Amino acid sequence: MTAYTLGSLLYEGKAKRVYQTDQTDLVAVEYKDDATAFNALKKAQLAGKGLMNCQISARLFELLEREGIVTHYLSLQEPNWMLVKPVQIVPVEVVVRNIAFGSLCKQMPIEPGTPLDPPLLDLYYKDDAYGDPLLTDARLERLGVLSASQRQELEHLAMAVNTSLRRFFAEIALELVDFKIELGFTTDGQLVVADEISPDTCRLWDRNVSGDAQERILDKDRFRQDLGGVVEAYGEVLKRVQAACPPPRLGK
Repeated sequence: MTAYTLGSLLYEGKAKRVYQTDQTDLVAVEYKDDATAFNALKKAQLAGKGLMNCQISARLFELLEREGIVTHYLSLQEPNWMLVKPVQIVPVEVVVRNIAFGSLCKQMPIEPGTPLDPPLLDLYYKDDAYGDPLLTDARLERLGVLSASQRQELEHLAMAVNTSLRRFFAEIALELVDFKIELGFTTDGQLVVADEISPDTCRLWDRNVSGDAQERILDKDRFRQDLGGVVEAYGEVLKRVQAACPPPRLGK
């Protein structure tokens, strides 16, 4: 285990707390049991959710690492803590869609369940006060948060993540419908995948379930739609990920 001293709280979001440590190249992330939806208008406490998301994220970050995709992840700290590199988060939420569902079908004349080939990549301005609006090219240029080359790098990285995750989830009988990721710059200017990769951020359908569409849902939609069984669904995802991935490393 890495020897470090926990410092002050740097940031608290809807699902995680980020703490400074006594090492400049290391921050500690605590995954919370808080569940939120609709920009935190809906809230609940789900026992064990933080631990499961942390465990899933650690394994998926290591999966991406093995495939040459750089992330902020360093190691897992039991039971629901993670050590990561400090990054400056880009205030742009990246959403990649493989199948049309959710908000997309409310914004466009497209039927839920329609395959999207090639996948659709959307960028949103990450700010709850403005409702995380969809960014056009002109709006992104106006904000000035990314240069043209950085945007190209961001989109290339997001699509590489999609390819890796979609292939992996298919191997464990899960359909990656869509997902959102956050990216950030390390202190040396490298763009990396950050935040988390979990049923909170991925829409996942069970390929082993046919018939009732609601029964196949193994992600945050169970909470959004009041379907129940949220913790059980996350647990099923963790079980499959654990079976297909080696144990995550402990310590830095």
